[in-house]
Amino acid sequence: MASITETLTGLFSRAFAHCGHEPRFGRVVESQRPDLCQFQCNGALAVAKAARKNPRAVAQEIVAALDKGDIIGNLAVEGPGFINITVSDSFLSGLLDSVRRDDRLGLPRPAESKTIVIDYAGPNVAKPMHVGHLRSAIIGQCFCNLLRLCGHKVIADNHLGDWGTQMGMLICAVREKYPGLSYFDESFSGQYPQEPPVSIDELEKLYPQASARCKADPAAMDQALRATLELQNGRPGYLALWKHFVAVSVERLKADLDKLGVTFDYWLGESFYQERMKSLVKRLRDRGIARESEGALVVDVAAEGDTKEVPPLLLMKSDGAFLYGTSDLATLEYRMETFAPSHIIYVVDIRQGLHFTQVFRAARAAGIVNEKVSLEHAGFGTVNGPDGRPFKTREGNVMQLGDLLDMVYEKAFERMIEAGVAKDCDEDEKRDIARKVGLAALRFADLQNNRESDYIFDIDKFTQFEGKTGPYLLYSVVRIKSILRNAGEKGLSGGAISPPVTESERDLMLVLGRLPDVITSAADSLAPSVLCDWAYTTAQQFNRFYRDCHVLNEKDKSRQASWLSLIKLTLDELTLVLGLLGMEAPERM
Repeated sequence: MASITETLTGLFSRAFAHCGHEPRFGRVVESQRPDLCQFQCNGALAVAKAARKNPRAVAQEIVAALDKGDIIGNLAVEGPGFINITVSDSFLSGLLDSVRRDDRLGLPRPAESKTIVIDYAGPNVAKPMHVGHLRSAIIGQCFCNLLRLCGHKVIADNHLGDWGTQMGMLICAVREKYPGLSYFDESFSGQYPQEPPVSIDELEKLYPQASARCKADPAAMDQALRATLELQNGRPGYLALWKHFVAVSVERLKADLDKLGVTFDYWLGESFYQERMKSLVKRLRDRGIARESEGALVVDVAAEGDTKEVPPLLLMKSDGAFLYGTSDLATLEYRMETFAPSHIIYVVDIRQGLHFTQVFRAARAAGIVNEKVSLEHAGFGTVNGPDGRPFKTREGNVMQLGDLLDMVYEKAFERMIEAGVAKDCDEDEKRDIARKVGLAALRFADLQNNRESDYIFDIDKFTQFEGKTGPYLLYSVVRIKSILRNAGEKGLSGGAISPPVTESERDLMLVLGRLPDVITSAADSLAPSVLCDWAYTTAQQFNRFYRDCHVLNEKDKSRQASWLSLIKLTLDELTLVLGLLGMEAPERM
Protein backbone atom coordinates (compact mmCIF):
# COMPACT_ATOMS: atom_id res chain seq x y z
CA MET A 1 0.00 0.00 0.00
CA ALA A 2 1.56 3.30 -1.12
CA SER A 3 1.71 6.27 1.24
CA ILE A 4 0.30 9.66 0.24
CA THR A 5 3.71 11.01 -0.76
CA GLU A 6 4.53 7.83 -2.69
CA THR A 7 1.22 8.05 -4.55
CA LEU A 8 1.78 11.71 -5.40
CA THR A 9 5.41 11.12 -6.35
CA GLY A 10 4.25 8.45 -8.79
CA LEU A 11 1.81 10.89 -10.41
CA PHE A 12 4.35 13.67 -10.72
CA SER A 13 7.16 11.39 -11.89
CA ARG A 14 4.98 10.24 -14.77
CA ALA A 15 4.11 13.86 -15.60
CA PHE A 16 7.80 14.85 -15.64
CA ALA A 17 8.61 11.88 -17.87
CA HIS A 18 5.72 12.77 -20.20
CA CYS A 19 7.21 16.24 -20.61
CA GLY A 20 10.64 14.81 -21.45
CA HIS A 21 12.27 15.27 -18.05
CA GLU A 22 13.79 12.76 -15.67
CA PRO A 23 11.14 11.13 -13.44
CA ARG A 24 13.28 11.68 -10.32
CA PHE A 25 12.34 15.37 -10.38
CA GLY A 26 8.76 14.38 -9.56
CA ARG A 27 9.47 13.75 -5.89
CA VAL A 28 6.73 15.09 -3.62
CA VAL A 29 7.32 16.04 0.01
CA GLU A 30 5.22 17.38 2.84
CA SER A 31 4.75 21.11 2.70
CA GLN A 32 6.82 23.29 4.97
CA ARG A 33 3.94 25.77 4.82
CA PRO A 34 0.81 23.82 5.83
CA ASP A 35 -1.12 27.11 5.83
CA LEU A 36 -0.67 27.17 2.03
CA CYS A 37 -0.85 23.51 1.02
CA GLN A 38 -0.43 19.95 2.24
CA PHE A 39 2.33 18.76 -0.12
CA GLN A 40 4.84 20.25 -2.50
CA CYS A 41 6.85 19.33 -5.61
CA ASN A 42 9.91 21.50 -6.30
CA GLY A 43 11.39 19.55 -9.19
CA ALA A 44 10.51 22.22 -11.78
CA LEU A 45 13.20 24.52 -10.36
CA ALA A 46 15.94 21.91 -10.85
CA VAL A 47 14.73 21.09 -14.37
CA ALA A 48 14.59 24.75 -15.33
CA LYS A 49 18.08 25.42 -14.02
CA ALA A 50 19.60 22.55 -16.01
CA ALA A 51 17.62 23.40 -19.19
CA ARG A 52 17.93 27.19 -18.74
CA LYS A 53 14.17 27.62 -18.82
CA ASN A 54 11.69 29.66 -16.85
CA PRO A 55 10.87 27.52 -13.75
CA ARG A 56 7.27 28.75 -13.55
CA ALA A 57 6.76 27.76 -17.18
CA VAL A 58 8.16 24.30 -16.47
CA ALA A 59 5.88 23.98 -13.42
CA GLN A 60 2.82 25.00 -15.47
CA GLU A 61 3.80 22.42 -18.10
CA ILE A 62 3.95 19.69 -15.44
CA VAL A 63 0.59 20.68 -13.95
CA ALA A 64 -1.01 20.58 -17.40
CA ALA A 65 0.39 17.08 -18.03
CA LEU A 66 -0.65 15.70 -14.66
CA ASP A 67 -3.27 12.96 -14.50
CA LYS A 68 -5.08 14.23 -11.41
CA GLY A 69 -7.81 11.59 -11.24
CA ASP A 70 -9.64 11.69 -7.91
CA ILE A 71 -6.40 12.10 -5.95
CA ILE A 72 -5.71 15.82 -6.37
CA GLY A 73 -8.02 18.34 -4.78
CA ASN A 74 -6.12 21.48 -5.71
CA LEU A 75 -2.89 22.51 -7.49
CA ALA A 76 -1.20 25.88 -7.60
CA VAL A 77 2.11 27.12 -9.00
CA GLU A 78 3.61 29.57 -6.53
CA GLY A 79 6.74 31.67 -6.24
CA PRO A 80 9.57 30.85 -8.65
CA GLY A 81 8.04 27.47 -9.61
CA PHE A 82 6.89 25.57 -6.54
CA ILE A 83 3.92 23.29 -7.17
CA ASN A 84 1.62 23.34 -4.14
CA ILE A 85 -0.60 20.30 -3.75
CA THR A 86 -3.75 19.52 -1.78
CA VAL A 87 -5.22 16.02 -1.99
CA SER A 88 -8.94 15.43 -2.29
CA ASP A 89 -10.91 14.58 0.84
CA SER A 90 -12.33 11.48 -0.85
CA PHE A 91 -8.83 10.16 -1.64
CA LEU A 92 -7.69 10.86 1.92
CA SER A 93 -10.62 9.09 3.56
CA GLY A 94 -10.41 6.17 1.13
CA LEU A 95 -6.72 5.70 1.88
CA LEU A 96 -7.27 5.66 5.65
CA ASP A 97 -10.19 3.29 5.31
CA SER A 98 -7.81 0.88 3.56
CA VAL A 99 -5.11 1.45 6.19
CA ARG A 100 -7.43 0.60 9.08
CA ARG A 101 -8.21 -2.77 7.47
CA ASP A 102 -4.54 -3.59 6.88
CA ASP A 103 -2.75 -5.69 9.52
CA ARG A 104 0.40 -3.58 9.00
CA LEU A 105 -1.45 -0.24 9.03
CA GLY A 106 -0.26 0.53 5.51
CA LEU A 107 3.42 -0.09 6.24
CA PRO A 108 5.26 -1.58 3.27
CA ARG A 109 6.87 -4.98 3.47
CA PRO A 110 10.59 -4.84 2.66
CA ALA A 111 11.66 -6.03 -0.76
CA GLU A 112 14.76 -7.48 0.89
CA SER A 113 15.20 -8.64 4.47
CA LYS A 114 18.68 -7.81 5.74
CA THR A 115 20.62 -9.23 8.66
CA ILE A 116 21.63 -6.42 11.00
CA VAL A 117 23.74 -6.73 14.18
CA ILE A 118 23.22 -4.03 16.78
CA ASP A 119 25.75 -3.65 19.59
CA TYR A 120 24.38 -1.61 22.49
CA ALA A 121 24.38 -1.10 26.28
CA GLY A 122 27.81 -2.72 26.88
CA PRO A 123 27.87 -2.88 30.70
CA ASN A 124 30.77 -4.28 32.72
CA VAL A 125 31.15 -7.09 35.22
CA ALA A 126 31.13 -5.98 38.86
CA LYS A 127 30.11 -2.46 37.90
CA PRO A 128 26.49 -1.37 38.25
CA MET A 129 24.89 0.10 35.18
CA HIS A 130 24.71 3.86 35.50
CA VAL A 131 23.19 6.82 33.71
CA GLY A 132 25.99 6.64 31.14
CA HIS A 133 24.53 3.32 29.91
CA LEU A 134 21.02 4.75 29.72
CA ARG A 135 21.14 6.23 26.24
CA SER A 136 22.89 3.28 24.63
CA ALA A 137 20.34 0.84 26.06
CA ILE A 138 17.26 2.92 25.20
CA ILE A 139 18.40 3.95 21.73
CA GLY A 140 19.72 0.50 20.84
CA GLN A 141 16.46 -1.19 21.83
CA CYS A 142 14.49 1.32 19.76
CA PHE A 143 16.68 0.54 16.73
CA CYS A 144 15.97 -3.17 17.21
CA ASN A 145 12.22 -2.61 17.48
CA LEU A 146 12.14 -0.32 14.45
CA LEU A 147 14.27 -2.42 12.12
CA ARG A 148 12.43 -5.60 13.03
CA LEU A 149 9.15 -3.90 12.16
CA CYS A 150 10.69 -3.04 8.79
CA GLY A 151 11.15 -6.78 8.21
CA HIS A 152 14.85 -7.18 8.90
CA LYS A 153 16.53 -9.91 10.93
CA VAL A 154 18.05 -8.03 13.85
CA ILE A 155 20.62 -9.57 16.19
CA ALA A 156 20.92 -7.72 19.50
CA ASP A 157 24.34 -8.29 21.06
CA ASN A 158 25.41 -7.00 24.46
CA HIS A 159 29.22 -6.82 24.34
CA LEU A 160 29.82 -7.46 28.04
CA GLY A 161 33.01 -6.12 29.62
CA ASP A 162 34.10 -9.27 31.48
CA TRP A 163 37.86 -9.49 30.83
CA GLY A 164 41.00 -7.50 31.27
CA THR A 165 42.83 -5.78 34.12
CA GLN A 166 39.68 -5.02 36.11
CA MET A 167 39.23 -8.75 36.65
CA GLY A 168 42.74 -8.99 38.10
CA MET A 169 41.95 -6.05 40.39
CA LEU A 170 38.85 -7.84 41.68
CA ILE A 171 40.68 -11.12 42.23
CA CYS A 172 43.28 -9.31 44.32
CA ALA A 173 40.60 -7.45 46.28
CA VAL A 174 38.73 -10.66 47.13
CA ARG A 175 41.99 -12.43 48.00
CA GLU A 176 42.91 -9.67 50.42
CA LYS A 177 39.50 -9.80 52.10
CA TYR A 178 39.07 -13.59 52.10
CA PRO A 179 42.61 -15.06 51.84
CA GLY A 180 41.52 -18.50 53.03
CA LEU A 181 39.23 -19.24 50.08
CA SER A 182 40.11 -22.32 48.02
CA TYR A 183 40.32 -20.23 44.83
CA PHE A 184 43.70 -18.88 45.99
CA ASP A 185 45.22 -22.25 46.98
CA GLU A 186 47.27 -23.40 43.99
CA SER A 187 47.47 -26.93 45.40
CA PHE A 188 43.68 -27.26 45.70
CA SER A 189 42.36 -30.07 43.48
CA GLY A 190 38.76 -30.48 44.60
CA GLN A 191 35.51 -28.95 43.43
CA TYR A 192 35.17 -25.22 43.87
CA PRO A 193 32.00 -23.99 45.63
CA GLN A 194 28.84 -23.63 43.55
CA GLU A 195 27.74 -20.58 45.49
CA PRO A 196 29.63 -17.32 44.86
CA PRO A 197 31.82 -16.16 47.74
CA VAL A 198 30.78 -12.54 47.24
CA SER A 199 27.51 -10.84 46.35
CA ILE A 200 27.10 -8.33 43.55
CA ASP A 201 26.63 -5.58 46.16
CA GLU A 202 29.98 -6.50 47.68
CA LEU A 203 31.68 -6.62 44.28
CA GLU A 204 30.31 -3.21 43.38
CA LYS A 205 31.91 -1.82 46.54
CA LEU A 206 35.18 -3.71 46.11
CA TYR A 207 35.85 -2.67 42.52
CA PRO A 208 36.15 1.13 42.97
CA GLN A 209 38.30 0.56 46.05
CA ALA A 210 40.58 -1.81 44.14
CA SER A 211 40.76 0.51 41.15
CA ALA A 212 41.69 3.52 43.30
CA ARG A 213 44.37 1.49 45.10
CA CYS A 214 45.93 0.32 41.83
CA LYS A 215 46.03 3.88 40.51
CA ALA A 216 47.75 5.10 43.66
CA ASP A 217 50.09 2.16 44.30
CA PRO A 218 52.28 0.72 41.50
CA ALA A 219 52.85 -2.44 43.57
CA ALA A 220 49.09 -3.06 43.78
CA MET A 221 48.81 -2.55 40.03
CA ASP A 222 51.61 -5.06 39.45
CA GLN A 223 49.73 -7.62 41.54
CA ALA A 224 46.53 -6.98 39.58
CA LEU A 225 48.35 -7.36 36.27
CA ARG A 226 49.92 -10.60 37.45
CA ALA A 227 46.52 -11.93 38.54
CA THR A 228 45.06 -10.92 35.18
CA LEU A 229 47.79 -12.79 33.33
CA GLU A 230 47.26 -15.91 35.45
CA LEU A 231 43.51 -15.73 34.83
CA GLN A 232 44.05 -15.41 31.09
CA ASN A 233 46.50 -18.32 31.18
CA GLY A 234 43.80 -20.51 32.73
CA ARG A 235 44.63 -20.76 36.45
CA PRO A 236 41.72 -22.93 37.70
CA GLY A 237 40.94 -21.08 40.93
CA TYR A 238 40.95 -17.71 39.26
CA LEU A 239 38.75 -18.97 36.43
CA ALA A 240 36.23 -20.39 38.92
CA LEU A 241 36.18 -17.11 40.86
CA TRP A 242 35.84 -15.10 37.65
CA LYS A 243 32.83 -17.19 36.60
CA HIS A 244 31.17 -16.23 39.88
CA PHE A 245 31.91 -12.56 39.17
CA VAL A 246 30.25 -12.88 35.78
CA ALA A 247 27.22 -14.83 37.01
CA VAL A 248 26.25 -12.47 39.84
CA SER A 249 26.91 -9.43 37.67
CA VAL A 250 24.80 -10.64 34.75
CA GLU A 251 21.94 -11.48 37.10
CA ARG A 252 21.92 -7.87 38.38
CA LEU A 253 22.42 -6.39 34.91
CA LYS A 254 19.52 -8.36 33.47
CA ALA A 255 17.27 -7.20 36.32
CA ASP A 256 18.14 -3.53 35.66
CA LEU A 257 17.75 -3.90 31.91
CA ASP A 258 14.43 -5.69 32.36
CA LYS A 259 13.13 -2.70 34.34
CA LEU A 260 14.14 -0.54 31.40
CA GLY A 261 12.45 -2.85 28.88
CA VAL A 262 15.75 -3.79 27.19
CA THR A 263 16.58 -7.32 26.01
CA PHE A 264 19.34 -9.05 24.04
CA ASP A 265 19.76 -12.11 21.86
CA TYR A 266 23.39 -12.59 22.94
CA TRP A 267 25.56 -11.77 25.95
CA LEU A 268 28.96 -12.50 24.43
CA GLY A 269 31.60 -10.85 26.59
CA GLU A 270 35.17 -9.95 25.74
CA SER A 271 36.33 -13.24 27.27
CA PHE A 272 34.45 -15.12 24.53
CA TYR A 273 36.90 -13.72 21.97
CA GLN A 274 40.11 -14.30 23.94
CA GLU A 275 41.48 -17.21 21.87
CA ARG A 276 40.32 -15.56 18.66
CA MET A 277 42.29 -12.43 19.58
CA LYS A 278 45.50 -14.43 19.86
CA SER A 279 45.16 -16.04 16.43
CA LEU A 280 43.93 -12.80 14.85
CA VAL A 281 46.93 -10.82 16.06
CA LYS A 282 49.30 -13.52 14.78
CA ARG A 283 47.68 -13.45 11.32
CA LEU A 284 47.82 -9.67 11.12
CA ARG A 285 51.48 -9.71 12.11
CA ASP A 286 52.34 -12.48 9.62
CA ARG A 287 50.54 -10.66 6.78
CA GLY A 288 52.34 -7.40 7.50
CA ILE A 289 49.11 -5.58 8.36
CA ALA A 290 50.25 -5.09 11.95
CA ARG A 291 53.66 -3.68 12.77
CA GLU A 292 55.72 -3.07 15.89
CA SER A 293 55.95 0.43 17.30
CA GLU A 294 57.95 1.10 20.48
CA GLY A 295 57.42 -2.50 21.54
CA ALA A 296 53.67 -2.46 20.92
CA LEU A 297 51.78 -3.87 17.94
CA VAL A 298 49.70 -1.45 15.83
CA VAL A 299 47.75 -1.22 12.57
CA ASP A 300 48.14 1.96 10.54
CA VAL A 301 44.72 3.36 9.63
CA ALA A 302 45.40 6.93 8.50
CA ALA A 303 43.96 7.67 5.07
CA GLU A 304 44.63 10.24 2.39
CA GLY A 305 42.28 13.14 2.79
CA ASP A 306 41.95 12.93 6.58
CA THR A 307 41.39 16.40 7.98
CA LYS A 308 42.34 15.28 11.48
CA GLU A 309 45.05 12.95 12.72
CA VAL A 310 43.94 9.30 12.89
CA PRO A 311 46.54 7.44 14.96
CA PRO A 312 47.31 3.74 14.43
CA LEU A 313 45.02 1.23 16.14
CA LEU A 314 46.82 -0.30 19.10
CA LEU A 315 46.42 -4.11 19.13
CA MET A 316 48.84 -5.28 21.79
CA LYS A 317 50.87 -3.49 24.42
CA SER A 318 54.54 -4.17 24.93
CA ASP A 319 53.70 -6.53 27.82
CA GLY A 320 51.54 -8.66 25.51
CA ALA A 321 48.19 -7.39 26.80
CA PHE A 322 45.34 -6.97 24.33
CA LEU A 323 43.22 -3.82 24.17
CA TYR A 324 39.68 -2.76 23.25
CA GLY A 325 40.65 -2.48 19.61
CA THR A 326 41.83 -6.11 19.56
CA SER A 327 38.60 -7.28 21.15
CA ASP A 328 36.50 -5.22 18.71
CA LEU A 329 38.32 -6.68 15.68
CA ALA A 330 37.90 -10.23 16.97
CA THR A 331 34.22 -9.52 17.64
CA LEU A 332 33.76 -8.24 14.10
CA GLU A 333 35.43 -11.33 12.71
CA TYR A 334 33.11 -13.60 14.74
CA ARG A 335 30.01 -11.66 13.73
CA MET A 336 30.90 -11.83 10.05
CA GLU A 337 31.56 -15.57 10.20
CA THR A 338 28.54 -16.41 12.35
CA PHE A 339 25.80 -14.01 11.25
CA ALA A 340 26.96 -12.82 7.79
CA PRO A 341 25.29 -9.42 8.34
CA SER A 342 24.89 -6.65 5.80
CA HIS A 343 24.95 -4.00 8.54
CA ILE A 344 26.63 -3.74 11.95
CA ILE A 345 25.59 -0.81 14.13
CA TYR A 346 27.38 0.29 17.31
CA VAL A 347 25.27 2.40 19.67
CA VAL A 348 28.05 4.03 21.65
CA ASP A 349 28.82 7.49 23.04
CA ILE A 350 29.70 9.88 20.19
CA ARG A 351 32.98 10.68 21.95
CA GLN A 352 34.21 7.22 20.89
CA GLY A 353 34.05 8.23 17.23
CA LEU A 354 37.82 8.13 16.67
CA HIS A 355 38.06 4.63 18.14
CA PHE A 356 35.43 3.28 15.76
CA THR A 357 37.05 5.01 12.79
CA GLN A 358 40.26 3.18 13.67
CA VAL A 359 38.54 -0.18 14.21
CA PHE A 360 36.44 0.01 11.03
CA ARG A 361 39.43 0.92 8.89
CA ALA A 362 41.56 -1.81 10.44
CA ALA A 363 38.77 -4.36 9.89
CA ARG A 364 38.59 -3.50 6.20
CA ALA A 365 42.37 -3.43 5.78
CA ALA A 366 42.57 -6.88 7.37
CA GLY A 367 39.84 -8.26 5.12
CA ILE A 368 37.62 -9.00 8.13
CA VAL A 369 34.77 -6.86 6.74
CA ASN A 370 34.37 -6.21 3.04
CA GLU A 371 33.16 -2.96 1.50
CA LYS A 372 29.65 -4.33 0.89
CA VAL A 373 29.00 -4.52 4.63
CA SER A 374 27.98 -1.29 6.35
CA LEU A 375 29.79 -0.47 9.59
CA GLU A 376 28.13 2.38 11.47
CA HIS A 377 28.85 4.09 14.74
CA ALA A 378 25.45 5.48 15.76
CA GLY A 379 26.84 7.91 18.30
CA PHE A 380 24.88 9.78 20.93
CA GLY A 381 25.41 12.72 23.24
CA THR A 382 25.60 12.72 27.03
CA VAL A 383 22.91 13.01 29.69
CA ASN A 384 23.78 16.14 31.62
CA GLY A 385 22.69 17.79 34.85
CA PRO A 386 21.43 21.38 35.13
CA ASP A 387 25.07 22.53 35.17
CA GLY A 388 25.58 21.14 31.66
CA ARG A 389 27.97 18.45 32.87
CA PRO A 390 27.38 14.66 32.90
CA PHE A 391 24.51 13.89 35.27
CA LYS A 392 25.54 12.85 38.80
CA THR A 393 24.00 12.36 42.23
CA ARG A 394 23.93 15.19 44.78
CA GLU A 395 27.03 13.64 46.32
CA GLY A 396 28.85 14.00 42.99
CA ASN A 397 28.83 10.31 42.10
CA VAL A 398 27.67 8.77 38.84
CA MET A 399 24.04 7.76 39.39
CA GLN A 400 23.36 4.05 39.13
CA LEU A 401 20.68 3.04 36.69
CA GLY A 402 18.61 1.17 39.28
CA ASP A 403 18.56 4.24 41.55
CA LEU A 404 17.67 6.46 38.59
CA LEU A 405 14.71 4.27 37.66
CA ASP A 406 13.44 4.19 41.23
CA MET A 407 13.71 7.98 41.39
CA VAL A 408 11.75 8.39 38.15
CA TYR A 409 9.04 5.97 39.27
CA GLU A 410 8.58 7.82 42.55
CA LYS A 411 8.41 11.18 40.81
CA ALA A 412 5.83 9.78 38.36
CA PHE A 413 3.73 8.52 41.27
CA GLU A 414 3.98 11.92 42.95
CA ARG A 415 2.90 13.67 39.74
CA MET A 416 -0.06 11.33 39.37
CA ILE A 417 -1.28 12.15 42.88
CA GLU A 418 -0.88 15.89 42.23
CA ALA A 419 -2.83 15.67 38.95
CA GLY A 420 -5.54 13.41 40.34
CA VAL A 421 -4.56 10.69 37.85
CA ALA A 422 -5.67 7.12 38.63
CA LYS A 423 -7.46 8.32 41.77
CA ASP A 424 -10.03 5.52 41.47
CA CYS A 425 -7.38 2.79 41.26
CA ASP A 426 -6.10 0.73 44.17
CA GLU A 427 -2.52 1.09 45.39
CA ASP A 428 -1.08 -1.79 43.33
CA GLU A 429 -2.64 -0.50 40.10
CA LYS A 430 -1.43 3.02 40.86
CA ARG A 431 2.11 1.72 41.30
CA ASP A 432 1.91 -0.21 38.04
CA ILE A 433 0.64 2.89 36.23
CA ALA A 434 3.41 4.96 37.84
CA ARG A 435 5.99 2.48 36.54
CA LYS A 436 4.62 2.78 32.99
CA VAL A 437 4.38 6.57 33.24
CA GLY A 438 7.89 6.85 34.67
CA LEU A 439 9.40 4.63 32.00
CA ALA A 440 7.55 6.58 29.30
CA ALA A 441 8.83 9.83 30.79
CA LEU A 442 12.42 8.58 30.80
CA ARG A 443 12.36 7.01 27.33
CA PHE A 444 10.56 9.85 25.59
CA ALA A 445 12.78 12.48 27.21
CA ASP A 446 15.80 10.70 25.77
CA LEU A 447 14.52 9.63 22.36
CA GLN A 448 12.85 12.91 21.39
CA ASN A 449 16.25 14.59 21.13
CA ASN A 450 18.54 14.61 18.16
CA ARG A 451 20.51 11.45 18.87
CA GLU A 452 23.92 13.12 18.66
CA SER A 453 22.99 16.01 20.95
CA ASP A 454 23.46 16.21 24.71
CA TYR A 455 20.37 16.82 26.81
CA ILE A 456 19.58 18.03 30.31
CA PHE A 457 18.07 15.53 32.73
CA ASP A 458 15.10 17.41 34.21
CA ILE A 459 12.86 14.98 36.06
CA ASP A 460 10.25 17.63 36.90
CA LYS A 461 9.82 18.50 33.23
CA PHE A 462 9.90 14.90 31.98
CA THR A 463 7.09 13.72 34.27
CA GLN A 464 4.57 16.44 33.46
CA PHE A 465 1.24 15.42 31.96
CA GLU A 466 1.24 18.49 29.71
CA GLY A 467 3.53 19.42 26.83
CA LYS A 468 5.83 17.24 24.79
CA THR A 469 6.35 14.45 27.33
CA GLY A 470 5.87 10.72 27.61
CA PRO A 471 3.13 11.06 30.27
CA TYR A 472 1.15 13.37 27.93
CA LEU A 473 1.26 10.72 25.21
CA LEU A 474 0.15 7.96 27.57
CA TYR A 475 -2.66 10.12 28.89
CA SER A 476 -3.84 10.77 25.32
CA VAL A 477 -3.82 7.05 24.51
CA VAL A 478 -5.73 6.23 27.71
CA ARG A 479 -8.27 8.88 26.76
CA ILE A 480 -8.79 7.22 23.38
CA LYS A 481 -9.22 3.84 25.07
CA SER A 482 -11.83 5.35 27.39
CA ILE A 483 -13.80 6.84 24.48
CA LEU A 484 -13.86 3.51 22.65
CA ARG A 485 -14.90 1.71 25.85
CA ASN A 486 -17.77 4.14 26.35
CA ALA A 487 -18.81 3.69 22.72
CA GLY A 488 -18.82 -0.07 23.14
CA GLU A 489 -20.95 0.18 26.27
CA LYS A 490 -23.47 2.20 24.23
CA GLY A 491 -23.50 -0.41 21.50
CA LEU A 492 -21.74 1.87 19.01
CA SER A 493 -19.27 0.54 16.45
CA GLY A 494 -17.08 1.88 13.67
CA GLY A 495 -17.77 1.93 9.98
CA ALA A 496 -16.21 3.14 6.74
CA ILE A 497 -14.13 6.30 7.11
CA SER A 498 -15.88 9.15 5.32
CA PRO A 499 -14.42 12.37 3.89
CA PRO A 500 -13.68 14.90 6.64
CA VAL A 501 -16.18 17.60 7.58
CA THR A 502 -13.96 19.71 9.85
CA GLU A 503 -10.44 21.06 9.54
CA SER A 504 -9.26 19.25 12.67
CA GLU A 505 -10.63 15.96 11.31
CA ARG A 506 -8.75 16.50 8.05
CA ASP A 507 -5.55 17.36 9.94
CA LEU A 508 -5.82 14.17 11.97
CA MET A 509 -6.31 12.13 8.80
CA LEU A 510 -3.25 13.71 7.23
CA VAL A 511 -0.99 12.94 10.18
CA LEU A 512 -2.27 9.34 10.35
CA GLY A 513 -1.57 9.01 6.62
CA ARG A 514 2.06 9.96 7.24
CA LEU A 515 2.90 6.85 9.28
CA PRO A 516 4.64 4.82 6.51
CA ASP A 517 6.88 7.78 5.62
CA VAL A 518 7.66 8.38 9.30
CA ILE A 519 8.68 4.76 9.89
CA THR A 520 10.83 4.74 6.75
CA SER A 521 12.51 8.04 7.63
CA ALA A 522 13.24 6.97 11.22
CA ALA A 523 14.69 3.63 10.06
CA ASP A 524 16.79 5.09 7.24
CA SER A 525 18.33 7.79 9.42
CA LEU A 526 18.32 5.82 12.70
CA ALA A 527 16.46 8.74 14.26
CA PRO A 528 13.97 7.84 17.02
CA SER A 529 13.23 11.56 17.35
CA VAL A 530 11.23 11.31 14.10
CA LEU A 531 8.91 8.82 15.80
CA CYS A 532 8.62 11.06 18.87
CA ASP A 533 7.71 14.11 16.81
CA TRP A 534 5.03 12.16 14.94
CA ALA A 535 3.56 10.69 18.15
CA TYR A 536 3.33 14.10 19.82
CA THR A 537 1.81 15.73 16.74
CA THR A 538 -0.71 12.89 16.41
CA ALA A 539 -1.76 13.19 20.06
CA GLN A 540 -2.20 16.94 19.65
CA GLN A 541 -4.24 16.55 16.48
CA PHE A 542 -6.43 13.90 18.07
CA ASN A 543 -7.20 16.09 21.07
CA ARG A 544 -8.15 18.97 18.75
CA PHE A 545 -10.33 16.65 16.69
CA TYR A 546 -12.13 15.34 19.78
CA ARG A 547 -12.65 18.90 21.00
CA ASP A 548 -14.36 19.80 17.72
CA CYS A 549 -16.19 16.56 16.95
CA HIS A 550 -18.49 15.30 19.71
CA VAL A 551 -18.27 11.68 18.71
CA LEU A 552 -20.47 9.98 21.31
CA ASN A 553 -23.25 12.56 20.92
CA GLU A 554 -23.21 12.77 17.11
CA LYS A 555 -26.71 12.31 15.62
CA ASP A 556 -25.54 11.31 12.13
CA LYS A 557 -24.88 7.59 12.66
CA SER A 558 -22.79 7.23 9.48
CA ARG A 559 -20.55 10.10 10.52
CA GLN A 560 -20.35 8.77 14.08
CA ALA A 561 -19.29 5.34 12.79
CA SER A 562 -16.64 7.00 10.61
CA TRP A 563 -15.29 8.95 13.56
CA LEU A 564 -15.13 5.85 15.74
CA SER A 565 -13.06 4.10 13.07
CA LEU A 566 -10.80 7.15 12.84
CA ILE A 567 -10.34 7.09 16.61
CA LYS A 568 -9.55 3.37 16.56
CA LEU A 569 -6.99 3.91 13.79
CA THR A 570 -5.42 6.69 15.86
CA LEU A 571 -5.14 4.30 18.81
CA ASP A 572 -3.62 1.54 16.66
CA GLU A 573 -1.02 3.82 15.09
CA LEU A 574 -0.07 5.48 18.36
CA THR A 575 0.18 2.12 20.13
CA LEU A 576 2.48 0.85 17.38
CA VAL A 577 4.82 3.83 17.54
CA LEU A 578 4.87 4.02 21.34
CA GLY A 579 5.76 0.32 21.32
CA LEU A 580 8.71 1.06 19.06
CA LEU A 581 9.81 3.68 21.58
CA GLY A 582 9.44 1.16 24.41
CA MET A 583 6.39 2.81 25.97
CA GLU A 584 3.26 0.99 27.17
CA ALA A 585 0.01 2.78 27.97
CA PRO A 586 -2.15 1.49 30.84
CA GLU A 587 -5.82 0.74 30.27
CA ARG A 588 -6.91 3.60 32.47
CA MET A 589 -5.61 6.49 34.52
